[in-house]
Amino acid sequence: MIDQQTAVIQTEDLSMVYRTGEIAVQALCQVNLTIRQGEFTAIAGPSGSGKTTLLNMISGLDHPTAGKVFLSGKAMSDMSGSELSDFRRDHIGFVFQSYNLVPVLSVRENIEYIMLLQGVSQAERRRRVREILHDIGLEGMEDRRPVHLSGGQQQRVAVARAMVSQPDLILADEPTANLDSATGASLVDMMRTLNRDRGMTFVFSTHDEMIKERARRLIILKDGRIENDEVRTE
Repeated sequence: MIDQQTAVIQTEDLSMVYRTGEIAVQALCQVNLTIRQGEFTAIAGPSGSGKTTLLNMISGLDHPTAGKVFLSGKAMSDMSGSELSDFRRDHIGFVFQSYNLVPVLSVRENIEYIMLLQGVSQAERRRRVREILHDIGLEGMEDRRPVHLSGGQQQRVAVARAMVSQPDLILADEPTANLDSATGASLVDMMRTLNRDRGMTFVFSTHDEMIKERARRLIILKDGRIENDEVRTE
């Protein structure tokens, strides 16, 4: 039964089978998982363990072969088409390893983009951008284009864009993969601070030992199943 008060993500007997001709690969096998509000969780495991598939299921980018995915009590796995696209836009923020900033837009315009699609007023958009730029340490850079930012700064803008629309969940897929270790550590420490101060829910898919060490909850997948689920105390 879903705890409507705290469950942001819940999966029920989630399974995914990929088929190529007569070959079937079980990527996920009856995964039951609950992510609660305010968690800072890393999903890790060897290549082929199912972590990317699980992230795609949680985000609604793929539909499971069997089982269900609930986001804030809504069954995403039952949605399709524009309903799912709109729901994902309004409830999930994404951070990708390649930043995915729009090169012709300024920092401010990149951060505002999702809010613009949501119909947030200009005054409110500008207020939120000022606040988040202060939080991520990029005040004064709002008019720069991505090409004039370092990799670490671009990823900070990507985090700001994911957070500023105030989604229920932020999914980060290998967010430090293109950063050096010091920049990556700084980025994750920033996200931990934002998680603590704003209570936003983060879920990472990662190979990075540094993210695994900093996660407040570490889920290890192996062969499409949860092998270990560890909650750390501060």
